[in-house]
Amino acid sequence: MEKYHLDTHFQVKPGSRVKVSDFDTSYSAGFYNKSDAESEVLSNIQTMRELQDKLYAGNKYSVLIIFQAMDAAGKDGTIKHVISGVNPQGTQVSSFKSPTELELKHDFLWRIYKKLPAKGYIGIFNRSYYEEVLVVRVHPQFLLRQNLPGIDQVEDVNDQFWQNRFQQINNLEKHLTASGTMVLKFFLNVSRDEQKKRFMKRIEDPARNWKFSMSDAEERRHWDKYMHAYSEMLSATSTNYAPWYVVPADKKWFMRMVVSNIITNKLAQLPLKYPQIGDKERARLEEARKCLERED
Repeated sequence: MEKYHLDTHFQVKPGSRVKVSDFDTSYSAGFYNKSDAESEVLSNIQTMRELQDKLYAGNKYSVLIIFQAMDAAGKDGTIKHVISGVNPQGTQVSSFKSPTELELKHDFLWRIYKKLPAKGYIGIFNRSYYEEVLVVRVHPQFLLRQNLPGIDQVEDVNDQFWQNRFQQINNLEKHLTASGTMVLKFFLNVSRDEQKKRFMKRIEDPARNWKFSMSDAEERRHWDKYMHAYSEMLSATSTNYAPWYVVPADKKWFMRMVVSNIITNKLAQLPLKYPQIGDKERARLEEARKCLERED
């Protein structure tokens, strides 16, 4: 598949109804050689570094990259391998765990505002506000802690509630886009069988034991419910201004290549440029140059 065209292949078409089962978790787009894919990642990172430099200098746009996935899909590794090549001064990685008592006293989007990237920055969300329509949908009892009007018991949570949340998220992302933030959303799509293999490696390898927790196994029991929640989320919140990309995650090397390709492609579509200085600033530069020359 040609360079810089993977974004259109893996994008969830806005307005379409999709199921996670529609997507092949082991697809590799004609890439059969791991080294070729890794070379592509390095090339993409180099281009990304150059574009990020203009993004930071221009101080007009920002980029929010969201990663959602089932456990062991490779979010941490993808962030490490793809984002590690850019300037850390202009990036910020945020993770969202269970909300604190203070956060529960506010609306479900409140805690993300202070983590949004400033102009010139790339912000990465390792999980995000989408947990509120994923894990919370699988475990609706969590909503009772949010003390929401009209939600006094789990039975009060209906399909309209989730549709309202989808709309609230869409409204947020539309606002962010209008304010100069490009929103890129990746669902790293790992198969149930591959997840099991990775869990087993974490259990069997002492160096990876720390990566495994019993909660991982517990959540695996709800796999079908999660797939339904992801399917509903992808269908309702992939928009023209903030599309979802479903990336096959069974082959980590291919997944990283796709993510780096899409990020690079989308950054290249922004009208990024270095700031132009005026006549006064140029005159001062010339004065500084002459002062430096006189030192010799």
